[in-house]
Amino acid sequence: MQIDIQARQFSLTDALHSYAKRRLLSALTCCDDFIQRVVMRLSDINGPRGGTDKHCHLQVVLRGLPDVVIEDTETDMYLAIDRATDRAGRTVVRKIDRHQTLRKQGHSPVPDTESPN
Repeated sequence: MQIDIQARQFSLTDALHSYAKRRLLSALTCCDDFIQRVVMRLSDINGPRGGTDKHCHLQVVLRGLPDVVIEDTETDMYLAIDRATDRAGRTVVRKIDRHQTLRKQGHSPVPDTESPN
């Protein structure tokens, strides 16, 4: 799993980068075989004015399935990361489980492009 953590409108500290990476690994390791790449974009919308403006945007790129995109905005960046990674982990697990259940039942969510003839 390739992890890319980016900061917008503020300087990303080593501590915040390390924390974000740990949270991603904790939430998504169970699905590592299905995940190609994770992009986390952190931003401070209002800058020094403060407020509920710490934004975490997650894009989880899955093999053979649509991407999972999660966003969360909080007053604290660590809380925004926590909430977004928790939601991403649950969503990815649910999407993979649904895909595997459909495959076991003989249904394919993506139509075959090749005909048997």
